[in-house]
Amino acid sequence: MSFRKRPRDGDEMDWCHKDRMRRRQQHYGSSRKDTDWREARGYWERDKERNEMVFHLGSWEADQNRAGMTAPQRSCSGSEGTEKEAEEPNGINKLPEEQARQYQLDVLEQAKTKNTIAFLETGAGKTLIAVLLIRSISSDLQSKNKKMLAVFLVPKVPLVYQQAEVIRERTGYQVGHYCGEMGQDFWDARRWQREFETKQVLVMTAQILLNILRHSIIKMEAIDLLILDECHHAVKKHPYSLVMSEFYHTTSKEQRPSVFGMTASPVNLKGVSSQIDCAIKIRNLECKLDSVVCTVKDRKELERHVPMPSEVVVEYDKATSLWSLHEQIKQMEVAVEEAAQSSSRRSKWQFMGARDAGAKEELRQVYGVSERTESDGAANLIQKLRAVNYALGELGQWCAYKVAQSFLAGLQNDERANYQLDVKFQESYLSKVVSLLQCQLSEGAVSESNSRIGDLVGFETSESSLSEEIEEGELPDSHVVSGGEHVDVIIGAAVADGKVTPKVQSLIKILLKYQHTDDFRAIVFVERVVAALVLPKVFAELPSLSFIKSASLIGHNNSQEMRTSQLQDAIAKFRDGRVTLLVATSVAEEGLDIRQCNVVIRFDLAKTVLAYIQSRGRARKPGSDYILMVERGNLSHEAFLRNARNSEETLRKEAIERTDISHLNGTSKLGEVTENTVYQVESTGAVVSLNSAVGLIHFYCSQLPSDRYSILRPEFIMQRHEKPGGPTGYSCRLQLPCNAPFEELEGPVCGSMRVAQQAVCLAACKKLHEMGAFTDMLLPDKGSGADLEKVEKNDEGDPLPGTARHREFYPEGVAKVLQGDWILTGRDSCDYSKFFHLYMYEVKCVNFGSSKDPFLTQVSEFAVLFGNELDAEVLSMSMDLFIARTVITKASLIYRGPLEITEIQLALLKSFHVRLMSIVLDVDVEPSTTPWDPAKAYLFVPTTCNKTTDPIKDIDWDLIERITNTDAWRNPIQRARPDVCLGTNERALGGDRREYGFGKLRHGITYGLKSHPTYGIRGAIAQFDVVEASGLLPNRNTLEVSVQGVLNKDKLMMADSCVSAEDLVGKIITAAHSGKRFFVDSVRYDMTAENPFPRKEGYLGPLEYSSYADYYKQKYGVHLIFKQQPLIRGRGVSYCKNLLSPRFEHAEAHDNESDENLDKTYYVFLPPELCFVHPLPGSLVRGAQRLPSIMRRVESMLLAVQLKHIIGHPVPASKILEALTAASCQETFCYERAELLGDAYLKWVVSRFLFLQYPQKHEGQLTRMRQQMVSNMVLYQYALNKGLQSYIQADRFAPSRWAAPGVLPVFDEEMKETEASLFDPQVLHDDTRAGKDLDDGLYEDDELEDGELESDSSSYRVLSSKTLADVVEALIGVYYVEGGKIAANHVMKWIGIEVDFDLKESDYLIRPNSVPENVLRSIDFDVLETTLNIKFIDRSLLVEAITHASRPSSGVSCYQRLEFVGDAVLDHLITRHLFFTYTDLPPGRLTDLRAAAVNNENFARVAVKHNLHTHLRHGSSALEKQIRDFVKEVQNELSKPGFNSFGLGDCKAPKVLGDIVESIAGAVFLDSGRDTAAVWRVFQPLLEPMVTPETLPMHPVRELQERCQQQAEGLEYKATRSGNLATVEVYVDGVQVGLAQNPQKKMAQKLAARNALVALKEKEKAEAKENDTDDGKRRRNGSQTFTRQTLNDICLRRNWPMPSYRGWTDECIGDPMPSVKKAKDSAAVLLLELLNKWYA
Repeated sequence: MSFRKRPRDGDEMDWCHKDRMRRRQQHYGSSRKDTDWREARGYWERDKERNEMVFHLGSWEADQNRAGMTAPQRSCSGSEGTEKEAEEPNGINKLPEEQARQYQLDVLEQAKTKNTIAFLETGAGKTLIAVLLIRSISSDLQSKNKKMLAVFLVPKVPLVYQQAEVIRERTGYQVGHYCGEMGQDFWDARRWQREFETKQVLVMTAQILLNILRHSIIKMEAIDLLILDECHHAVKKHPYSLVMSEFYHTTSKEQRPSVFGMTASPVNLKGVSSQIDCAIKIRNLECKLDSVVCTVKDRKELERHVPMPSEVVVEYDKATSLWSLHEQIKQMEVAVEEAAQSSSRRSKWQFMGARDAGAKEELRQVYGVSERTESDGAANLIQKLRAVNYALGELGQWCAYKVAQSFLAGLQNDERANYQLDVKFQESYLSKVVSLLQCQLSEGAVSESNSRIGDLVGFETSESSLSEEIEEGELPDSHVVSGGEHVDVIIGAAVADGKVTPKVQSLIKILLKYQHTDDFRAIVFVERVVAALVLPKVFAELPSLSFIKSASLIGHNNSQEMRTSQLQDAIAKFRDGRVTLLVATSVAEEGLDIRQCNVVIRFDLAKTVLAYIQSRGRARKPGSDYILMVERGNLSHEAFLRNARNSEETLRKEAIERTDISHLNGTSKLGEVTENTVYQVESTGAVVSLNSAVGLIHFYCSQLPSDRYSILRPEFIMQRHEKPGGPTGYSCRLQLPCNAPFEELEGPVCGSMRVAQQAVCLAACKKLHEMGAFTDMLLPDKGSGADLEKVEKNDEGDPLPGTARHREFYPEGVAKVLQGDWILTGRDSCDYSKFFHLYMYEVKCVNFGSSKDPFLTQVSEFAVLFGNELDAEVLSMSMDLFIARTVITKASLIYRGPLEITEIQLALLKSFHVRLMSIVLDVDVEPSTTPWDPAKAYLFVPTTCNKTTDPIKDIDWDLIERITNTDAWRNPIQRARPDVCLGTNERALGGDRREYGFGKLRHGITYGLKSHPTYGIRGAIAQFDVVEASGLLPNRNTLEVSVQGVLNKDKLMMADSCVSAEDLVGKIITAAHSGKRFFVDSVRYDMTAENPFPRKEGYLGPLEYSSYADYYKQKYGVHLIFKQQPLIRGRGVSYCKNLLSPRFEHAEAHDNESDENLDKTYYVFLPPELCFVHPLPGSLVRGAQRLPSIMRRVESMLLAVQLKHIIGHPVPASKILEALTAASCQETFCYERAELLGDAYLKWVVSRFLFLQYPQKHEGQLTRMRQQMVSNMVLYQYALNKGLQSYIQADRFAPSRWAAPGVLPVFDEEMKETEASLFDPQVLHDDTRAGKDLDDGLYEDDELEDGELESDSSSYRVLSSKTLADVVEALIGVYYVEGGKIAANHVMKWIGIEVDFDLKESDYLIRPNSVPENVLRSIDFDVLETTLNIKFIDRSLLVEAITHASRPSSGVSCYQRLEFVGDAVLDHLITRHLFFTYTDLPPGRLTDLRAAAVNNENFARVAVKHNLHTHLRHGSSALEKQIRDFVKEVQNELSKPGFNSFGLGDCKAPKVLGDIVESIAGAVFLDSGRDTAAVWRVFQPLLEPMVTPETLPMHPVRELQERCQQQAEGLEYKATRSGNLATVEVYVDGVQVGLAQNPQKKMAQKLAARNALVALKEKEKAEAKENDTDDGKRRRNGSQTFTRQTLNDICLRRNWPMPSYRGWTDECIGDPMPSVKKAKDSAAVLLLELLNKWYA
């Protein structure tokens, strides 16, 4: 089999370079002409070192490409290898069915008809038979239209992956594979159900099947075929055996699955003594599996196909004992054991935990849980010392030294190390061992290095032993390896001195023989994990063995576990030759299919015949060697080999000939399951038996809530019952951790310790299930049965409901009050006699503040006509309109009274309303054809200045008639959107990019808009002759003649008429050449078209015009006729703005800009002959521009009033509106403050209810149940059920998207043209895409803001489901503020939060306060109660509040439940305090305050300050130490002047300290008769000084993040860990600015951020100094102010094409940034700097 040699690094680099060249050719070589200019071009980039811009030729390559692409190359060589391997004809991988060998087909035939055990050599292809059987059963079932479920069981984890792969490949079926560490133990039935439905074959370890059968997640009847790989394991208590006896044999015969077993030896013992013995064992296996053994009668065919390796026995000498070292290590073991016992003050029996009763092992096997405790530390250390001792005896001193060293290193790198005292404890002993072995080794080496001849008895030096071998002619002379020549001195000496045992020496010699074997692949089997781990290290350090690449392969059940992924990795490397030698424990004996393996060495002889056969079977390649290493003169070794060979023969013979053993009666009985040994749940059929009970109880305890100081586990106390004359009985008392529902259980008297333990556990399982701590599946209850694995995303990767990224379209609500069918009338045939009854409300505006701008005061007044009366609350509301920087207008509605109007009048009013709003909103609609929607019925009418008593007379009917009847509307230039008509693409009203993507116009041509002949290249220039040709202008030549005489000073010649100059002032004009509109400010008699054209301020462009006339001629192609006419000075009519958001706050004047500067008005000078007079007066339009904002607020207020009536509790509607308004509206109020309060109150009410309702449940369950009642996902569902989505205001008001009655917003011309339905997915999709491209600076990361529309339709908007959930909390908050608990509970009921608000006292079963006397005596109640300033009525509550779970329980529960309720009550009280104390604090600061006040760190400091920690009852020395350290730190903190950390100190508090503050709060709450006021009385003084906005420190991580966001800098943290320290580095824009180390990563991050902030501030100071010395002006237009927005604005102003941002193009390359948005900004800044240079 050939492998591609991996290229050397040089080759690799070369390859990358070629690849890059190739890509470059593709890039440029696309077309010839392309290349010419592309090659010459380059890109700009900022040079980091010099901080200046540099131009590079060619195209840009990303960093990772420049570095070359080594990784793909590497993997490619690997995969090629595996493909080759797959093609090898020998493998079963690609063997088509017809090629199954005859003997396989024979076995298959039998297996199809009855349950069969296939007894075939390893390598004979048993898996293939299984695959064929699966296929045959599947097709049988398919013909009956059923789905097959086959379960393939394997004994070891690596086989799970291997067999699943083979079956997948051979059948193409859906195959699932499962092993313990995939976390299936924590899957619920639903998750498994999905697997059963989607998969046809499940490959798993037997234990998993046993678990899911026991928990009744699957029934034996559901399985069609059960395959047991290596089925000889089905004996005793092995999971195979239990699956068969507990479930298979208890299922009725016709419902059982078919069984197929596979084995290379049906007997799994030391060997067989006789033929009869053999027969009995085979018969037992057959009974257990309900099957018949089937083997091959004719061995000829088998031997043809199955290569048998040649067996070689190699003898080695016995090692001498280094007894002094052994003794010293043994003494350490004893010392450790004593130390551990004294520390745990328990009997030996307890110190070992339940380990001796086999529970520990079972727990790990069954549930994959390995627990660590302090006393475990000692046990763990003893294991390690034993391992070192073993290595010392078996492998020699040098290896033992290596082992001890690696244990020590492992400890120092243990991340959890700093919490565990036992680590220090272990370290002290291990370092002694290391030094003991180390010094021996080096001394030995030095003293012997001269003589090189071992004086340790019985050793030949390696040199002479090697030469003996060489004489036999197996190794060429040139490869003599002498002990010390070129081997590293110490090791060479070690081998020479026999610091390495003869056994290891002879292994090295064996390996040297294969030095020149090309495809050498070997497995060395060792007995102990230690050997497997250390031998590869030995090989690695011997230069002579450099041709070997070795690795270890070990299983799971030991402390040095290998995770499955590592296992898989090692096997894969061995397969493809990256590793050529595996040193393996028994994990590799069974079933691993590695075809290339050609040498198997048993370093330690097998323990059983089976292992002997199995490990031989690993040598799969024809002509392999099976080498057995035997100790010279060791009789037991020789006997074993004899026995193994004989047994194999006997077995073969027996399987074929079958001895009759019917005369031996009773051999085949299966242990019947007796009644009292199982507990079964009726409803589900889940079972727990004696066998599984202990493991289940351990698993239950491991799932109880705990921290790292308390390892919760059951304790067993045995009692002997001596009966005179009878057998000794045992009973066991079980103690559960203090947070389990019950603490003690006495078990029955049984015959042995093990059974006594199992019996008490079984009883406990039963009791726990009855108390509800186990679900009906007999799994620990985690709260309620929701799917808790779901996090942010579901299976498809979509965001989940309740999260901020989960967004949906919802229709916008319109209040019912606004409905009215009257708006539909007044169409065609008008009726004089028909009257409508309407209500008139005047819009009253009062200005506050002053401005020199006359236009702000010259505005017409309006009224609004409604069909119904409005609620009084709407009238009492006044809203602020931010109309100018210095002026705020307060607007309100005043009821003028009812009025009757005729249908004719109504038609007139509607026509006026449409004409006015179409111009204000720039929507081109005709009054006669526009659609009206009765859901939103009101009209705007102009009113006269002199008010009368009759509202109908207040309407300015003259104006209405004048405007509706004018002919001017026929000219499209006078209607809305003249730019569309002219094709100039200059908006009629100054454009707002947010409202109309300019990109739309920019890309107009490509999006299929009809391109207009005048569409200029540089933006939008209409050639004037086209406008004239269109007939929109009267012919000017004829005009000229006719007016020749008329012109005098007062008359002006306009585009279509002659007007007196006075009348013009205050009107609006439309420019014929551009379609823009202007308010006329004045007529400038001092200026004519021949005046020189001014250069625009700050204009850098190259264009120059000599006069105004020249400008119009050059730019628009207009030859002015009346050049002598005065010019009109005008101001642009701006688009309709959102006046509800404070627009001017952030634009404070710069120091050197005066107020005039800020209020600068831009004027335009226009020749009258290019202007049309517009029919609408200027003041009317200006007044009407306020109406959309006013009505938006009125509409949302009406919705709030409507919701208030639905909820039905008196609360001001304005407050409800606040709760419905999101911050994204950018208005003066939002729901965030109320949401904070509502959140805390909701959490509190629910916590209190759960705590009182479920006295049995532990804190973990309560927390989960609370989560399920108040999580965002649940609140979101409630909000939808109540229809809140229609009431929420979530988007910033955009008048262009607002629908006025009869004037609906226009979004896209394409939408009009295609006329597709809005929700036709195709259209939606395209539209969104267009939107994304255009609005480059609009939505930053393609994430829509709430309320931003993806597709454009006025009545739909996007809401994130988190917004809906927040609104629910805000409503609770608002009702709580306005009406206290009663109102809040009312709204919670309405929403649907099911909480019994008034639990009676009697409902809470207060546990009998039977705290033992001795406990009460041990607590200093006086001091504690004085500190708290309260006398407890029930002191047992206080005891519980200060008892930690690590304290061995003496009838006292731990504080977890009290902490649950105390946490919620403190959160609620503190939030309430802050909310009402700081009423005008912005919500963000309030959140920060709450976070600083309510956090564990802060509470822990409170505990220390008031010495509460001294009363804590716990039992963990590690915790003790941490508290001591923390107290010291806090004292240091307090000694700093003015230092108040509010949880931001440098020392991480032990969580326990914060917890007891909470649990004491819980105790006070219960003790005071559930009075929150009492809790506040106790805790307010304790919490002083409370955090205030002035003392609030900002968390450094957050401060840094906000700073970087403001500066648009990229921020990145990099964390590494070495040994006990975590190191966190902070990079800003790729430069390291801070670094910190701390055992805790979180803490290190905080400190690093703080250091970074200090560094950045220093740097800023230094820069500021430099800049002061520099010229001040340059700084102002320096890079500080450049952003993408600046660039877009410049392009708009100059009519340049907009910049486009792509990754990796040729133009300007920004720095690499952590987000797309920042990368774009960076590129924009670069381009701006370049522009600045060119033009400056």
